[in-house]
Amino acid sequence: MSDVARLAGVATSTVSRALAIPGRVNEETRRRVAAAAEQLGYIPNAAARSLRAGKSTNIMATLPGPSTIFGVAQIIPAVVQSLAATLSEHGFDLLFCNRNSPAAERHILSQAFGGSVRGVVVFGAEALPSYGRRSLTDADVPVVSLLIDRSAAGIPSVVTNDRGAMREGALHLAALGHRSFLYVAGEAGNYHEVERYSGLLDALATAGLSEAAVIRHGGRFGFNEGLRSGVEAAQAYLAMQRRPTAVICCADDAAISFIATVRSHGVAVPGDVSVVGFDGAAVGAFCDPPLTTLAQPTEDLGSRAAEIMLQLADGAAPSPLNTTLSSRLLLRGSTAAPAGEDRTPG
Repeated sequence: MSDVARLAGVATSTVSRALAIPGRVNEETRRRVAAAAEQLGYIPNAAARSLRAGKSTNIMATLPGPSTIFGVAQIIPAVVQSLAATLSEHGFDLLFCNRNSPAAERHILSQAFGGSVRGVVVFGAEALPSYGRRSLTDADVPVVSLLIDRSAAGIPSVVTNDRGAMREGALHLAALGHRSFLYVAGEAGNYHEVERYSGLLDALATAGLSEAAVIRHGGRFGFNEGLRSGVEAAQAYLAMQRRPTAVICCADDAAISFIATVRSHGVAVPGDVSVVGFDGAAVGAFCDPPLTTLAQPTEDLGSRAAEIMLQLADGAAPSPLNTTLSSRLLLRGSTAAPAGEDRTPG
């Protein structure tokens, strides 16, 4: 560090700040320090820095098992990438723990209570990590909830406007002239499922339609089984005597498998049925036809959660407790005006 300081023409304390907390050093100095460190091949020792500071530079992200494919499955990698990148820019490392067993829950609490992590970002779980009588809220570490709103419990939360976004997608179909809908649901009671179906009902009311205009299918599969739920919904659709002209899916996986299944039975999309997904998965642009979907702000979700965690780690209180980011409607080739209402099998 002394060599870097001499080459950059600054104090060693400035080198430390520039490499560990870049935001506290002006841009010109930060660049000089970075250039000197690169020239000399200097890499800070994160463990030593944590020991000197007396505080961990690790942030843990907990994923609600049994697999890391859950909830809004298709967007998780992009959210994680943004979260990790923002934390890294400020000298923090992101660790992961998959909540797939009691042992994993115990490990999370051990890390939090033992001071091994500076904070915990909880991804999309219905409940916070707990073991026995202990909960994550009992540990003296900041917690940020990502994708599920826990602000009412005093936990800073970063979420998307699931309800408002689904309302926009359904109103798009209504504006095209659709009056009969099939909704492919996620797991019954799931936070995202409740919000998204409520958004659909809001849209129906706005369009002057009753809840009878929608057939709800599914509810027994989790979001990690979206492909399977889409196939089953397609099979149910194909067996209907009076088929809805529009299908709205709780997730892109379900929409993609629905389209593939009905097209293999001669149903034209969007000629016979329009389909809307939810998530904004990159693969949707390469489907046949390309999928109209509600795209979630993945980069902003990760970076905003990281920014709030950094505030908490620095002792500041976030304001507001709830941060709601907006999804956007991506219009592609899977939606069009209906050729006829309540189409019957040919």
